[in-house]
Amino acid sequence: MAMNVATSRTVAGHEVPPAGRWVVDPAHSHVDFIVRHMMISKVRGRFREFSAEIRIDEIPERSSVEATINAASIDTGDEERDRHLRSPEFLDVEHHPEITFRSLTIRAADEHHWKLTGELTIRGVTRPVTLLVEYCGTAVDPWGNTRAAFLASGEINREDFAMTWNQALEAGGLLVGKGVKLDVDVEAVLSSDDEGSEAP
Repeated sequence: MAMNVATSRTVAGHEVPPAGRWVVDPAHSHVDFIVRHMMISKVRGRFREFSAEIRIDEIPERSSVEATINAASIDTGDEERDRHLRSPEFLDVEHHPEITFRSLTIRAADEHHWKLTGELTIRGVTRPVTLLVEYCGTAVDPWGNTRAAFLASGEINREDFAMTWNQALEAGGLLVGKGVKLDVDVEAVLSSDDEGSEAP
């Protein structure tokens, strides 16, 4: 494969990646989350298995994202807790094995960030969610692949997705927080079919 020149574009004052179809590289990407425990500490976890495709358009606002996560791949570092999270009281992975996201709109938030709004589906429940996305640049790897990096963050209420299990604490409050902070770190590879061409 011939070496490619990785160049970002500037559109309306915003730096954006080249147009084309980008496939997320799961080996260099992370889908992480944080939930409050007992109102005082944080439990951090991630999903180990996922896939996603990003379509960058010549007009950035026409770009799109579709992602699928294997719900059973949840990992918080504690197998007993992970079994509970996979159970019907939380993700119910037996009946809802996939978590999906499909973008609806994208617009500039400021000079360096974009607001990505889409439909997030967890255990069969679909709700709108908005992520703040930062484009981190483009580079060519040693094998000639053009790669781009993105950071995305947001927060959802797990109860909006029918995950209402909780336990009251003697001193007041609840065992598990309702808010779930999302932290996504993505590295994507430009499809060879799209290199040097405009987005479809």
